[in-house]
Amino acid sequence: MSMLQAGIIGVAGALLAVQFKSGKAEYGIYISIALSLLIFFGILGHLEAIISMVQTIGAYISMDTVYIGTLLKMLGITYIAEFSSNICKDAGYQTIAGQIEIFGKLAVLVLSLPILMALLDAVKGFLS
Repeated sequence: MSMLQAGIIGVAGALLAVQFKSGKAEYGIYISIALSLLIFFGILGHLEAIISMVQTIGAYISMDTVYIGTLLKMLGITYIAEFSSNICKDAGYQTIAGQIEIFGKLAVLVLSLPILMALLDAVKGFLS
């Protein structure tokens, strides 16, 4: 899916959802969720190329594959957290959206701690 297609689908879906919100508000939410999932699955088609390029970059700079995997996990967590948070906000549940965002941030923090410790060990090794 190209950016143009995603934009057209998004704008058309937003206009359709606005039309349905005046009659039955829940239909607008369902349309919003369905189109968001459609665009999400369109993005998944490009994910393989992104992963391949990140692995190639990791090979050029001789980076440990564990760090690349962690980076991709962080990317996935942030995307899923943002996606689900926006759906909750669209449905009118800002409190739940805020909790999802906080959980996503904490999950990324937990994933980054081993990398931070490895960085501190490397700095300690240089200073010794």
